[in-house]
Amino acid sequence: MPKIKLSEKAIGLIKTICSDFGNQGSELINVLHQVQSKLGYLPAEVQEVIAKELDVSVAKVYGVVTFYSFFTMIPLGEHPISICMGTACYVRGAEQVLAEFKRQLSIEVGQSTADNKFSLNCLRCVGACGLAPVVMVGEKVFGRVSPQMVKNIISEYKEGCASEAKSA
Repeated sequence: MPKIKLSEKAIGLIKTICSDFGNQGSELINVLHQVQSKLGYLPAEVQEVIAKELDVSVAKVYGVVTFYSFFTMIPLGEHPISICMGTACYVRGAEQVLAEFKRQLSIEVGQSTADNKFSLNCLRCVGACGLAPVVMVGEKVFGRVSPQMVKNIISEYKEGCASEAKSA
């Protein structure tokens, strides 16, 4: 992944968030959540600033970012799509659902569409096993998704008129 140059404004924002949490290494997860909510993702350059401000190693920050599936090191699309690959979802066909999203969007896991409208990722477990296989688009949960439903899910967001979700 190419290196990015952080703006002074972004660096200031990161420092402010760290300061809001007392520059305490024990607040690392809270800091990461806040920074990601403001910047959208946590590239290596952001992680380096956080590590310096909290006086922890970059390796520790990277370890937390890569361990928790909530965190991302790549920018997400306007509508981030996450396919649950937990056991129940996998057994009930999540792999085929993922393949259809990849085909329809012409992207791989971890990528965004050229217009940055959609990004595609996998999750370990959403916690809605009774609705397997589960797909999340942003915060909206789609249950019992089949490959045949993928086109309609994408269409809802392409048209910008996503209907209300039934949350699990």
